[in-house]
Formats: sequence, C-alpha cells, structure tokens
Amino acid sequence: MTAQYQVHGDVAVITLNNPPVNGLGLATRIGITDGLASAAADPAVKAIIITGAGKAFSGGADIKEFGSPKSLQEPNLLSVILALEASTKPVVAAVHSVAMGGGLELALGCHYRIAAPGCNVALPEVKLGLIPGAGGTQRLPRVLGVEVALNMIVSGEPQKSELLASLPGQKLFDRMAASVESLAEEALAFARSVADTRPLPLVRNMPCKHPQGDAYFQFARNMVGGMSKNFPAPLKCVEAVEAATKQKFDVGMVTERDLFINLMWTPECKALRHLFLAERATSKIPDVPADTPQRTIASVAVIGAGTMGGGISMSFLNAGIPVRILEMKQEALDRGIATIRKNYESQVKRGKLTQDKYDKRMALLSTTLDYTDLKDADLVIEAVFEDMGVKEKVFRQLDATMKPGAILASNTSTLDVDRIASFTSRPQDVIGTHFFSPANVMRLLEVVRGAKTGKDVLATVMALGKKIRKTCVVSGVCDGFIGNRMIEQYSRQAGFLLDEGCTPAQVDKAIEKFGFAMGPFRMGDLAGNDIGWAIRKRRAVERADMKYSKTADLLCELGRYGQKTNAGWYDYVPGKRDAIPSELVVKMIEDHRKSLGITPRKISDEEIVQRLVFSLVNEAAYILEEGIASKASDIDMVYITGYGFPMFRGGPMCYADQVGLFNVVQAMNRFATNPLDDGAFWKPAPLITRLVAEGKTFN
Repeated sequence: MTAQYQVHGDVAVITLNNPPVNGLGLATRIGITDGLASAAADPAVKAIIITGAGKAFSGGADIKEFGSPKSLQEPNLLSVILALEASTKPVVAAVHSVAMGGGLELALGCHYRIAAPGCNVALPEVKLGLIPGAGGTQRLPRVLGVEVALNMIVSGEPQKSELLASLPGQKLFDRMAASVESLAEEALAFARSVADTRPLPLVRNMPCKHPQGDAYFQFARNMVGGMSKNFPAPLKCVEAVEAATKQKFDVGMVTERDLFINLMWTPECKALRHLFLAERATSKIPDVPADTPQRTIASVAVIGAGTMGGGISMSFLNAGIPVRILEMKQEALDRGIATIRKNYESQVKRGKLTQDKYDKRMALLSTTLDYTDLKDADLVIEAVFEDMGVKEKVFRQLDATMKPGAILASNTSTLDVDRIASFTSRPQDVIGTHFFSPANVMRLLEVVRGAKTGKDVLATVMALGKKIRKTCVVSGVCDGFIGNRMIEQYSRQAGFLLDEGCTPAQVDKAIEKFGFAMGPFRMGDLAGNDIGWAIRKRRAVERADMKYSKTADLLCELGRYGQKTNAGWYDYVPGKRDAIPSELVVKMIEDHRKSLGITPRKISDEEIVQRLVFSLVNEAAYILEEGIASKASDIDMVYITGYGFPMFRGGPMCYADQVGLFNVVQAMNRFATNPLDDGAFWKPAPLITRLVAEGKTFN
C-alpha cells in the first residue's frame, strides 16, 4: 500500500508511503481518496490528517509514471484535490522535509496546514519546461501574496518552511510545529482544535490581487523574458499567475490547465523532461546491481597540484573528505595550495562561503613530497601530464605504495585505462575518473570502466561522485571515452568549414545561436589549442586515415595557443576574455585555401549547425554500438553537463530524435557528396540505419 489509513481516536490519518519521496502515483492517489471516503463514513472521525512517511511529505509526481497515461488516470491529482476541498470534515496537511510540485499543490487543497521547520517547499515544474498543473499558480499567490508566489513559481527553487511562515500576512501555514519529531502529535492536537470549525476554509476562496496590477505584470514579463531565453515556461508562469489575479478561480484553473497542456508538447519541455529522467538513469549500470557492496572512502590522495589536481582536491574538501596532495617539488606544491586558498578566499569575499567553512575545508587538506605518506589513503587520483610514460611511472609507484584495497584512479582525458591498469598488479582496483576543468565547478565526471575494473570499485566511485555533487556517467575504454571522442569529430567539421569558406566567428556565431554556450573556436582558445595539436600529432602516428584541416596546425605553428597567449583563433586583451576577430587569422585561412586551390563558397548557418551537431550524433551511434556507453541518455548527460550543449534541446541524441533520424540521415547523405569533406565519415553508423529502418529513436 502506498497510502495507509489509521484512526487515532477521533482523527483519521492518511500517510503517503511511496518511497523515496512519496510520489503521487495512481495507487497513492486512490489510497488518498479511499481514505477520505472511509473517514467520511466513520461517525467517530471528526478530522483528517494527511502526512508522508519517511523523509518527505510528497515530492509530487511519481517518476515511475512520469509522462505516461497512468499519470492522468482517475483519480488524477486535480480530482484528489477537489475531493479534499469537498470533505465535510476538516483536512489538515502535516508537512515536513519535502513538499514540492504536486505535493505542495496537494497541501494547498487541504483546509489547514501545519509544517515542521526545515521543510523544502517548492513548485519546481518550470525546471521541466512546465508550469504547475494542479492549481499551484492559482492557490500559491492566494496564501503567499502575488510577488512571493510568482518568484517561487518562476524560479522553481525551494524555500524553507520557517522562512515562508515568517512572511507578514502569509496564509500558507496555519501552524509551525516545534520539530519534525513532534509534528505528528502537534498535528493531532491541531486537527482536534479545528474539528468543529465551520465553514471550512478553502484557499480557492481567498482574495488574490496585486495593487499595481498591469504595471507589475508587465515588469515581470520584461524581467522574466530577459532571463528565460529559449525557455517558454517562465513567461507562461507569469501569464498563469496574472490569471489568478484577474479571473475567477475556476476560470483561472482552466487557464492554468490550457497553458500546462500546451507546454507539455513543446520541444523544450520534452527535452527538459528527458534530461530529468536521464540524470537519474546515469546511476543505473546494467550488470552492477544497486546493492553491490562498496568500499569505504574516508580519505583521498591526489597526485599533482596543478589546475586539475587543485580542482579535484577542492571537490572532495567541499564534501568534507580529507585530501592529501603530492607533488614532486615544493614550489609546485606551494603554488597549488596558494591557488586553492585564493579560490576559497574569493568565495568568502563574495559571501558564497563562510569563514568557518573555509577554515574547516583547509584543515582537511595536507601535502607531501613523499609517496609513502599516501599509503593509507582509500582512493588516490592521478592528475599529472597527459602522457602515457608519465602515467606509467606514477602507477608503478602507486602499486608499490598503496595499501591493499585502495582504489587507484586516473584523471586521463583520452588515454587507455586498461594499459594504465596493466602497470599495476591489481587491475581490478584501477578506474578512470575524468574530471572536467575547472573540476571544482564542472558537474560532469566520466567514470571510465576498465576491462578488469571490479564492480565494487565502479559502484564505490559512482556513489562517491554523487557525494561530491557530480553527474557521473560510465564510459568504456576507447580513445577519448565518450565526450572527447565525439568532440574530435565536431572539431574536424569545424576545421573543414574554415577550408570551405567560413571564418571562425561565423561558425561560432551559428552554433552559439543554436544554443551552445561557446562555439568550437572560442572553446579551443579557452582550453588551449596546443592540446588539440598534441592529440593530432599522436593521431598522425596511430590513425593515418583520419583527415584533418591543416588550419589548426598552422595556427599553433604561429604560437597562437589561445587565451593563455592572448592570441588564438581570436585576439585577446590581457586580463580579458573577450574574443576579438583576428585579421591575421582570417588571412592565414584565406592563404591556406588558395594553396589548396579551393574557391570559398557561401555556407548557411543551418549547414554549419547540422554538420557540427550531426557529427556528434554519428560518432555517438558508434559509441553506443560498441558498448562504450550503455544508453543514449548517458551521452546526452555528458554533453549537457560537460560540453555546453543547450539544455533546451536535450542533448545531441534527444535533438536527433526530435529532428527525426530519417532527416538526420538525409542530411548526412548530402554532406557525404562534398568533395572537400571526409565523405567516409558521413556514412550513417549502422545503429542509425537500423533505427530508421525500424522506425525507432535513440531514446
């Protein structure tokens, strides 16, 4: 049973019990209405309480039914709320821990509400490209006031119950309990105190006005519209709340429902709902059960105090995990620690971190120049130069030093984790942990599973990644893993576009208009063009069949490595990040074209976007077929959290599904006829061909 009914003297208690957050699935909704009917039929019952078991009142919709017909099956949430309002006996919502989305809407349908302190209260539907769809936009403004409610609905961010209860004139909570532990008893006492009160108060009957009316909502539209580019839902939130102030309640409910249903069919909503489920699916590994035993990680060692090593260390310090950093020279160690201090001190100055927390984090950090000082660490992460020879020396030393059972991890971004594991006598303990720079900021962590990596090691690192607030995606072993293997094809296409007639600024502008945070050339300047140069040199030896444009090599031969040299594809003013188009680079590209005998052609933004994005999609299809990634949604999460792919498009695989794989194939066939491009690459991957033939999609 996902909703339990018990009678305590003259009060009936309906307890939602659908872990982990008491989602309002069909069985739970039936349980609530059955409980209300039982209470109504029992003359001994004078009042009713609705509460949640475990660590939530209710988090809203049941993820297992998300977007399915079952979520709309009667009694749907709207019907449940109508049943609450229609109860002839007072219904009290005893709210604690989490009251979000449909859970908050359920509470707003009750006659009274009592809350425990520390409860996270929110209507987060906007984060899924929606507006609240069960009266949230109509009821919340009535109990909190229009401005507070609109801010909560547009942002989707949770607020603490005690903060909301302290607002002047608020009618959301009738009482605040002393604690979560005392909530049940206090709710029973409160329910008995209102048992004979009539008429029963309904939120729908409360007034809802704003003194400035039209002027306020125009201001709100201007502000929200400016901040919600590419996302239609926030402006629809404004429209729905405005309806609450101008329409009768039942008419406002119809307006809310119409807006909700129309948003459900937008590509942005589909993309955001896809990502919501995709993020939760990343932890599901087909052959690693959820109950796989994990190793204890009480302390971490990091090899290297450079940019990556420092950022990785901060990620663990932020989670309260002790870290010891090793370097070969004291100067390098001092420089790395100084950078960590500077980063934390900047957060303290900006009010993002308290002095007390800063002191505690730094107290967890220690340093050494001696490998033997790392021997008792539970996990060691190597973050040294991306060179197999250097990695070999480090891992042979770690194998000789670290205690049995310690996990040995490499932060390599492209190199063979199986080969790295072969440098040790314990390949089952070796794993790749590819952090993205800056490691203390970027959400993505590619967890690279070697052929011999133990399942317990994989389960441990995935759980640890969650603890340090990373989105962890499992990758198999291949050159570049998931993200960098795909980005190579994207970069190759960008280079070919220059050869054929584009400028770096044109390519970047087109893909940024599509929604990328940064185009390929601005991205190269930020990361360092010399990094790609080193990879291409290695490729020239390992894969002579891989064709590249030579423009990037010519750029590096000029010493234009990017922002760090104040010159890359663009020019930079020292101390600033503004990308200034470079006449020198444009001339270099034009001269190179002439040397190849190429007549430049006009290339549309549509072609630029399709070639860049579909190159990602085609390579990703090979990655799926080879088992490097276990599901298409994992690839979407890699690109959303690590490579700046636009969220409102849902990731490359979701976007391809929305465009239609048949149409993707047609575009690839057109690109394959271009004599200046690598026609062999544009042959659709077998997986794409098969999906088109079967009328299926990636996701």
